[in-house]
Amino acid sequence: MQVELILLVLSMLFFASIFTDKIGYKFGVPALLLFLAVGMLFGPDGIGRLINDDGVGYMLNVGSAQAIGTIALCIILFSGGLDTKLSDIRPVMTPGLTLATIGVLLTMIITGAITYFVFGWMHSVASVSIAVAMLMASTMSSTDSASVFSILRTNGIGLKHNLRPLLELESGANDPMAYVLTTTMIGIVTATSSQVTALSVIQDIVIQLIMGAVLGFIFGKGIVSIMRKADLGNESLYPIMVLTACIFIFSITYFLKGNTYLAVYIGGLVIGNSKFTRKRQTRSFFDGLTWLSQLVIFLVLGLMVRPHELFQIKVLLPCLIISIVMIFISRPIAVFLCMAPFKQFKTNDKMLLSWVGLKGAVPIIFAIMCEANNVPHADLIFNIVFLCTIVSLIAQGTSLSAVAKKLHLATPPVALKKLTHFDIDLPEEVESSATELEVKEEMLVNGNQLKNLVFPDKTLVIMVRRGENFFVPTGHSELEVGDQLLVITDNDAILAAQYREETEEEESKHWGMQLINNTWDFAKEKWQQLVAGKHKETTDTK
Repeated sequence: MQVELILLVLSMLFFASIFTDKIGYKFGVPALLLFLAVGMLFGPDGIGRLINDDGVGYMLNVGSAQAIGTIALCIILFSGGLDTKLSDIRPVMTPGLTLATIGVLLTMIITGAITYFVFGWMHSVASVSIAVAMLMASTMSSTDSASVFSILRTNGIGLKHNLRPLLELESGANDPMAYVLTTTMIGIVTATSSQVTALSVIQDIVIQLIMGAVLGFIFGKGIVSIMRKADLGNESLYPIMVLTACIFIFSITYFLKGNTYLAVYIGGLVIGNSKFTRKRQTRSFFDGLTWLSQLVIFLVLGLMVRPHELFQIKVLLPCLIISIVMIFISRPIAVFLCMAPFKQFKTNDKMLLSWVGLKGAVPIIFAIMCEANNVPHADLIFNIVFLCTIVSLIAQGTSLSAVAKKLHLATPPVALKKLTHFDIDLPEEVESSATELEVKEEMLVNGNQLKNLVFPDKTLVIMVRRGENFFVPTGHSELEVGDQLLVITDNDAILAAQYREETEEEESKHWGMQLINNTWDFAKEKWQQLVAGKHKETTDTK
């Protein structure tokens, strides 16, 4: 295929995905799900068949898809660590790591056991062994960091009781555990019984995790030291240096037999919590790179799938059963058992944690690894994992904010805008924060001069953007509706409370939330009618 044609198709895919993200935000549909849909639209059963009659030449091969997925996941995990504050996750370090390790193992065992019985019940796939069933379960045993990070940040969801940092820590740290379990099960399935022992499996898992954590920490510290001493003339090179560090940590850890994904996450965590030049620009760079990685990986996965293979009874039925098992049995059991020692988390907290077992790109990437290693029933594993991921994104992704509200764990999101019209970088040791406010008509009821606006103490408007023009204001500066104000404040929470946008009203428009609310209200109404009917019968009998 010509390079120009490939570039044309890629540009069309990217444009389609970018604009579907806007549509998804409006209707409350996870953007990652729409990226998959775009990939399937251009895949071998869609427009791709028009480009190549048999669709085979257009479809990415397994090796290429695995390579792209590995690179993308590496960047996503590194960026997740880069954005995670140690001060936020320190109070939830123990429960988060417990969920990321023991929780993943429990989820795999429970799901794998039930999957084996499901396959045994279906005579057409009765030859699936317990090892293959456990392998399939291991690919779906973790919550996907890309999905969790994306949905939490896009929807601006605030959660009580340190649940948000707990979820971010778990989703970033459990992918390495799932990777170790998946590679171990692949080795068991493809090897002879004499090659694998229980002791060797345990040793391999422990060594990989320890080596990954140690190497990620050491190299992360070393790279921070280099960046502090490097006096680069071009400041644009600092984000590129951090990206290079991400690739280096991943690669060197691979050759040193450590867990590569854990290493890049720990490395990102160390670098992100250290001081270095152009840190905010680096984070902005990785935010964009992370979205690009998510876009690419979900597009590739969409291009890989053949929809006509999904709508078969041997795929649909196990997918439905396994999805129900993971959502309502495996994940809740794992969460409640792992959280039992931590009394600060109440029942509602555990229920929300149970619901946020989101799947995403990671399970599908692991399923592609099965195909690359010629695992028995690899095609079946890929198709089931793909469908289970879609079910998870639809059922759990669209309802996350609604469930949080029903459990009384949601906090009003801070509606202060991020810096989009201004570029200012405050040192981390400065406690003040910079934000943007758009002048609304109701803000000018007491007068249109800046001095007429009410701000918290220790708050200063340092610049105004009107159209394409900027100016430094005084107290007598006249403001207009639509002006963008650059505000420096020590009281961002109070400022957000005074000038909060109608985010809750916008959230109510999301169809996922409407579905949850309607279902909840319907069930509540029917229960009340049932109770009232029984009470009436009892009264009549007396």
